[in-house]
Amino acid sequence: MAQPVPVLVTGGAGYIGSHAVLALLDAGWPVAVIDNLTTGFRFAVPDGVPFYEGDVADADLLARIFAEQGTRAVMHFAGSIVVPESVSDPLKYYLNNTVKSRALIEAAVAAGVPHFIFSSTAATYGIPSVPAVTEETPTVPINPYGWSKLMTERMLADTAFAHPLNYCALRYFNVAGADPQGRSGQSTAGATHLIKIAVEAALGKRDSVQVFGTDYATPDGTGVRDYIHVSDLASAHVLALEALIDRADRSLTMNCGYGRGFSVFEVLDAVDRVTNLKLTRVVSPRRPGDADSLVSDPARLKATLPWVPRHADLDGIVADALQWERKLAELRG
Repeated sequence: MAQPVPVLVTGGAGYIGSHAVLALLDAGWPVAVIDNLTTGFRFAVPDGVPFYEGDVADADLLARIFAEQGTRAVMHFAGSIVVPESVSDPLKYYLNNTVKSRALIEAAVAAGVPHFIFSSTAATYGIPSVPAVTEETPTVPINPYGWSKLMTERMLADTAFAHPLNYCALRYFNVAGADPQGRSGQSTAGATHLIKIAVEAALGKRDSVQVFGTDYATPDGTGVRDYIHVSDLASAHVLALEALIDRADRSLTMNCGYGRGFSVFEVLDAVDRVTNLKLTRVVSPRRPGDADSLVSDPARLKATLPWVPRHADLDGIVADALQWERKLAELRG
């Protein structure tokens, strides 16, 4: 097993980044966080973790952080993630997700940081024609969000060829849930994640849940997605970093999902079960660009890393999200 090295987590005050910080701390890794707090929250960074409020494109700040912290690895979560917004404001996504990632990669190379974990996405696949997506499935994004992430993967591949840096690009499917110990969760107002929206509705923060399309080629007509618990995803990042340190001669690209899909109706049924309520469902037209089904084949992840999901239960994912939603109401008073 690799010896822990100092890690800089970008976007570590956000949803997935904050869970990665917890996973690193739980495993004994020294951690620092940079976040501009545009969508992140200062309360999401644990006490005692060095925190830098700033931008990942700020070369002078990055050089100072790398020097002060002795950084040997970067976990890069900072960026913009709302697909419809990427269509209406593509230049924002190419700036935040591509241009600023280039600046971060350049700063890492300049400082001699040898390992880089990148938060990528299943949106790089576009609308796949296979029931379960492998890493060999063609990458044909259908929106600027997917392209902005795929461009960063390409930059990392080319940089790793030219410089002493190896990387792992983890392509997430639908991330959901919250830390089972209640230390962090999805806190963003107006989030577009289905389970987040559904638990908000269950707690009276919304009147209903919109179901976008019931005419998909799926068993119940609603879109099917592969939901992965955020804590299982975070543990995959720690294991991926160990793999990069153990084998500096290789880089990795891996899907992060469970390999099992649930429809929108199945997710809402789970929320009904966990809360003992009946959510109001409002059927709306399809959204442009939504795939019928998007499910991962996680075989490479499981073959490469000693990754064993601990939270692969839909009702459990919903219960953790619900617990966090209640705590969030307390945090905000």
